Amino acid sequence: MSDEIPPEKKGLFESLRGLAASLVAISHTRLDFLSTDLEDEWERLISLLVTMLVALFCLGIGVILTTVLIVAAFWSSYRLSVLTGLTVLFLAAGAISWTRAARQRTNRPRLFSASMAELAKDHQQLNTRP
Repeated sequence: MSDEIPPEKKGLFESLRGLAASLVAISHTRLDFLSTDLEDEWERLISLLVTMLVALFCLGIGVILTTVLIVAAFWSSYRLSVLTGLTVLFLAAGAISWTRAARQRTNRPRLFSASMAELAKDHQQLNTRP
């Protein structure tokens, strides 16, 4: 005699075990997607910060040297006018840059958008099954 249960006689517990295994597999896949999204976002953020710091440093040095050069060129005649004009120019450029950065920050893609899309697909598929 065999203790093996025929396939057509498997009961509720076997079905629940299969469902639990499927849920664990789906959860594992989704968490893998989530961790990949998080790693990608972290790498993008670090790369952006390093690039921005290098750019700000180089632009800052360039602006200081340009300002000194222009003021030195007009030192004897129009030094106050040149300093006033350069001050207004740099303040306006800073304000415009600040506004653009704020706009870019609000228009960034939503965090975990790919994972959320996959979870929405899963939810839709589970709701449409008979």
